[in-house]
Amino acid sequence: MSTPAPDVFLADCPARSALELIADTWSVVVLVGLAHGPRRYTALLDRAGGISKKMLTQTLRRLGEAGLVERPEVRGGEYRLTALGVSLLGPLTALTAWAEEHAHELA
Repeated sequence: MSTPAPDVFLADCPARSALELIADTWSVVVLVGLAHGPRRYTALLDRAGGISKKMLTQTLRRLGEAGLVERPEVRGGEYRLTALGVSLLGPLTALTAWAEEHAHELA
């Protein structure tokens, strides 16, 4: 028996979980913040204006558990995108560029 193709219109579709994770504002900001290479926690905190330490920690934990971000093994190490995280940069870059271009129209 074959597995049905993902369909985001179905309540139990696993793609919905993926969309929920990457549609979060802070997830997008953190992933794009890591686009140009690894960063330490404090560098991400400084770069992502308005994010609290608690929210950054939670976001990095969720992205790490999802396999999008590699978390450092030692305190003070650098966070970096995994291959899966890198594969998401194209769509996220397009989305953030669109948002920056049209933000005033949506307000």
